[in-house]
Amino acid sequence: MGHPVSISTPTGRIGGWRCDPPNLPHGAVIIVQEIFGVNGHIRHLVDRFAHHGFIAVAPALFDHIAPHIELNYDEAGVTRGRELVEQLGFERCLGDINSLQRELSSEAMVGVVGFCWGGTLAYLSNTRLGLPAVDFYGARSMPFIRERLQAPMEFHFGENDPLISAEDIQAHRENHIDARVYTYQASHGFNCDERADYDPVSSAQAMERTMHFFTRVLRS
Repeated sequence: MGHPVSISTPTGRIGGWRCDPPNLPHGAVIIVQEIFGVNGHIRHLVDRFAHHGFIAVAPALFDHIAPHIELNYDEAGVTRGRELVEQLGFERCLGDINSLQRELSSEAMVGVVGFCWGGTLAYLSNTRLGLPAVDFYGARSMPFIRERLQAPMEFHFGENDPLISAEDIQAHRENHIDARVYTYQASHGFNCDERADYDPVSSAQAMERTMHFFTRVLRS
């Protein structure tokens, strides 16, 4: 079972959720939230990664603004979540991720996986921090699409995602020819079982690929 943790960052301590595998870890994975906070879905993902053999930690990035923010998957939650991520910005969150990966690196090799807004943070963790990363439907990545990857990278997109066009997906392929880019007959947020757009088949396939990716790159 996972448990709350306190995480040191360049601008103060924040909370988070951590779970450890029962045996020696394959590696450590930082799980970066959607715009809805470290909620039940994210905590479940942390526990799921630990079950598959990884030290897993989700930093509560919204704690810089207020503690224990968990938003609903509705119009009000989306509006508030967008306000919060604009207030935080990417640089501050990358500082949090960098601080956490340094702490975890004493235990295992570290990678990053992110979802939605967190997917773009995972991508930037690769291009700017040099960490292996997996981006699930990161809809804010296009302004940074020409940044060079510094580590293995994997992308997962829904072909029916209203926030990510087919042209955007193709731009990822063209600018990052060494990355693996997967698409699914699904919409935005297809991996989240609390969303209306949850697609269990696409989710299972994407998560299986993600687990194989981290097992491969973090063990090496």
